[in-house]
Amino acid sequence: MKEHNIGIIMNGVTGRMGTNQHLVRSILAIRKQGGVKLANGDVIMPDPILVGRNLDKLKALAATHGVARVTTDVDAALKDPFNKIYFDSQTTDRRAEGVRKAIKAGMAVYCEKPTAVDTATALALYQECKAAGIKNGVVQDKLWLPGLMKLKMLIDSGFFGKILSVRGEFGYWVFEGDLQPAQRPSWNYRKEDGGGMIIDMLCHWRYVIDNLFGNVTAVSCLGTTHVEKRFDEQGKPYKCTADDSAYSTFETEQGITLHFNSSWTTRVRRDDLLTLHVDGTKGSAVAGLRECWTQRAENTPRATWNPDIPQPINFMEGWQKVPEYANFDNAFKVQWELFLKHVVNDEPFRWTLLEGAKGVQLAEAGLDSSAKRAWVNLPKIG
Repeated sequence: MKEHNIGIIMNGVTGRMGTNQHLVRSILAIRKQGGVKLANGDVIMPDPILVGRNLDKLKALAATHGVARVTTDVDAALKDPFNKIYFDSQTTDRRAEGVRKAIKAGMAVYCEKPTAVDTATALALYQECKAAGIKNGVVQDKLWLPGLMKLKMLIDSGFFGKILSVRGEFGYWVFEGDLQPAQRPSWNYRKEDGGGMIIDMLCHWRYVIDNLFGNVTAVSCLGTTHVEKRFDEQGKPYKCTADDSAYSTFETEQGITLHFNSSWTTRVRRDDLLTLHVDGTKGSAVAGLRECWTQRAENTPRATWNPDIPQPINFMEGWQKVPEYANFDNAFKVQWELFLKHVVNDEPFRWTLLEGAKGVQLAEAGLDSSAKRAWVNLPKIG
């Protein structure tokens, strides 16, 4: 057995997502389990170096989690031959610069989404990686959520017959920051800092829809700022300049209509923070983050409209839960393991920066649609 020790530059990891999902629940969890095992018995052992602009934050994070290496000098980290992967979870406006430095250094690139502030830049990053022969990938974590994996199994089995439509509901109430601390950083609500629901979530919806229901061909989107004033991390009020809610309708190559409500200003009364309700000719399903419920055509209750009497049907009954057919791991960690196998053992990995560019394309089209109040078509890219 051979152990492949591989250095990973983790740039921007002091943020909420970078710390929790990528460092703690992915890379450190992989180290704790003894690395990623290959089919031949070899093991990949990731060795992170935490990179950022605030050395005190980096040292505190490293001390908390037992990470040995930190630096504020990304250029020095890129020159170290031990480091083989550059991972970027900085704010979107800084991503292209970091990725291009990694390409110049000849490193494999893996990054969060959105991969750039516009489609042209996002596509250029993919093309530059391809031209340099550099392995690359974008985080598309929701594909490995247990609820969506169960939904994908239903689709592949033909459970739905012809899929007719999909309704997606995402979001929760993010506190303004005065009476209770906000659950999200303040930059999310400032357009000038790269914030906004459309740019954040339509990148997710692109890969979810493309992989489950077919490639997106058109979008109609309305973004709005419902809460106009919030309070930042220092308790100071600021004006919200970015959309906090997006109401989007998508069309796919297969002729499926999908409507997604995405909001940080809604109070939850549904199964989960994200639910996908899929209707087909032979059955329907509702998938959340972890669970998935189904109702077959033959078990569908006969509903009739009569507002003059109490509803006689309990519509929550008559649905069956899809059983746990596997042990589902953290979605971010699953994709990290696949990327590590891709880099070290050349195993397939199809979630390249081209897929990231498609997400940016949809977000940009959503912003355009909202500004014009019109449908926007999406040409094929890549």
